[in-house]
Amino acid sequence: MAAYLDRSEEHRDESSAPGPAPDEPGEDAPSAALAALAHAHGVDSSYDAGDGDFVQVGAATLIAVLAALGVDASSPEAVERELRLHREAAAERLLPRCLVARAGRRTALDAPAAARLSIELEDGGDWQLPSGRSHWLPADLPLGRHTLHLRLADRTESATLIVTPDRLAPLPGRGWGFLAQLYSVLSERSWGMGDLGDLAELAQWSAGALGADFLQINPLHAGLPGAPSDPSPYRPSSRRFADPVHLRIEALPEYAYASAADRAALDELAQRAGRLRAEVLEHDGLVDRDAVWAVKQEALRVLHTVPRGPGREAAYQAFVRREGDWLEQYAGWTALAEQHGSDWHAWPKGLRHPGSPQVAAARAELAEQIEFHRWLAWLVDEQLSGAQLAAERAGMAVGLIHDLAIGCHPHGADSWALQDHLAGDISVGAPPDAFNPHGQDWGLPPWRPDALAAAGYAPFAELLRAAARHAGAIRIDHVMGLFRLWWVPAGHPPTQGAYVRYDAEAMLGVLALEAHRAGTAVIGEDLGTVEPGVREELTARGVLGTSVLWFERDWTGKEGAKGAPLAPERWRPGCLATLTTHDLPSTAARLGGDHVELRHRLGLLAHPLAEEQEAAAAELADWRAELTRRGLLEPGAAVDQQALYRFLLATPAELVGVWLPDTVGDPRPQNLPGTWDQYPNWRLPVADRAGTPVTLERLATEPGALALHELLGEGLARASGRGRHGRPTPPREGR
Repeated sequence: MAAYLDRSEEHRDESSAPGPAPDEPGEDAPSAALAALAHAHGVDSSYDAGDGDFVQVGAATLIAVLAALGVDASSPEAVERELRLHREAAAERLLPRCLVARAGRRTALDAPAAARLSIELEDGGDWQLPSGRSHWLPADLPLGRHTLHLRLADRTESATLIVTPDRLAPLPGRGWGFLAQLYSVLSERSWGMGDLGDLAELAQWSAGALGADFLQINPLHAGLPGAPSDPSPYRPSSRRFADPVHLRIEALPEYAYASAADRAALDELAQRAGRLRAEVLEHDGLVDRDAVWAVKQEALRVLHTVPRGPGREAAYQAFVRREGDWLEQYAGWTALAEQHGSDWHAWPKGLRHPGSPQVAAARAELAEQIEFHRWLAWLVDEQLSGAQLAAERAGMAVGLIHDLAIGCHPHGADSWALQDHLAGDISVGAPPDAFNPHGQDWGLPPWRPDALAAAGYAPFAELLRAAARHAGAIRIDHVMGLFRLWWVPAGHPPTQGAYVRYDAEAMLGVLALEAHRAGTAVIGEDLGTVEPGVREELTARGVLGTSVLWFERDWTGKEGAKGAPLAPERWRPGCLATLTTHDLPSTAARLGGDHVELRHRLGLLAHPLAEEQEAAAAELADWRAELTRRGLLEPGAAVDQQALYRFLLATPAELVGVWLPDTVGDPRPQNLPGTWDQYPNWRLPVADRAGTPVTLERLATEPGALALHELLGEGLARASGRGRHGRPTPPREGR
């Protein structure tokens, strides 16, 4: 997952069991009634600290978490009342809020024997269920979002019924591709940061010249407006829409039809953009998103005045109709944020909810600004579509892999528009463990599981639909969040949180349905603390995991020393295997020890420098011995990237990912967990070993990339017994 503050670098499993002590000495242990109320609402009252000891969540934490779920546990009397109300509501309800069934399986339905049941299909058809002493949903129900109706005497109830694929279709074969942060990949045409034009070029080059099958990039979600902006792509204002800062201005059709006066203004802006590009590429500067957006926004306001032809107008109106209320709320929030600031909690009270009359009046007053932001969303959607099309036409078997962040910024558009479905005064994070005793607080509001179920999981489905629309696969950040999330109440340290459970069958089912309809694969980022059964369930549903070479160790000690490198044949096949990720040390840094030196300079080491260096050298020695033993490295030779990728090829991993900066030996991580202003996170251009920025054009001629092409392309072709192209692409619905 994205490391927002800090994270564990190990895979460890955990489960829940009663524990003797609250999470902080200052918190009282919960009463049995409070613990029962928490469990009734899916809140765990204890967690595994990672060393086999179970920690009990304190009473104050449980009360705060329950309050965020709309449950009053402020006193013993309130707890007893809420328990009674919960039992009564469960007894009164004839149908659950939402049902999820898998295609090809008969599903038992807990309903009164005398009830009459029917299904209203999403295409308008009807399906009558036979009466009997028990009720079953038939196995041959069509995939989709339907409505189940129940009639019992004079009572009627309805519930959303979601029929999902039992398993996602497998990939057409093994493949390899690049992992890149788009903003960091500047071409000689970029306006100060990598853009969607560069994305299309990168995809075409890596597929056409190197035979790559996919290109995984960072989230392109809309960022929070205002300067200075938050540079992290994992704290977006909206996960539903992409950020117009990624637009390639010259590629917009309106650019060619600008008037002479407008063209002169655009040329002057292009010169300013050229200076931003030169600052990054020629003067070792940092990517300045705010400066880039300032220039691009001026250009886009000029281009917005260019009349659209009838065909362009029809395409734009079709986009507006397709996006519906989501687009209206996003564009409306953005216009309001320009007027009142980007934290909607500080807006005038009447504007703090999208459904208020004051918001409706403000939208009428801001109609011109709202129209501008609707138009920007359309332009980004068009260029995203073009980039995926370029990847497919160049021969990529998968294409672009878009990343869906785990959450949204608490001040942004999504938290405003979806506030009825998100937990207020709660932040997602991680509990304390052996690697981070202080826990983690990522500053992102979580879904309310009860509100999602009541909405038939429609908000979650819409995010997935948008992420998959122009992708060959989607990566789900912190995929364990489909099962449970660590909730940290406002004002509490990360140590004082609790796990809240989600209906994993429903969350996975919605994911499978939307991915199936889009024809996309799904990759789950499952690094870190994972409870038993999660990876097995993801595998059963056809969701790939993420495996980083340095973390794949044999902790059982069955085939040698405990903690030795895991034999390649024991790796799981259903994964994207790689040497590193965006918030881990680059391969060059690990091989040279730079990552230890960097953390030492920033005061981030948990142990003395000499101990940390010794541990890093021992880790490298383990891998040198393993690679030599398997004939992947000459005896006495130093570990290099080629040997490590030969090891990855020896695993059964479906996909092999190459961190793009590794091809030029860039030793710097794009994000250094545990830092904020001490390190330029999310702002570094791709650079060579000496720190000199490397353009996309130069990347295409680098011997490191060409060597990896020969190694990976030929190795995978030999393993599969066929070439790298011409593989079938899954059908895509609703494009």
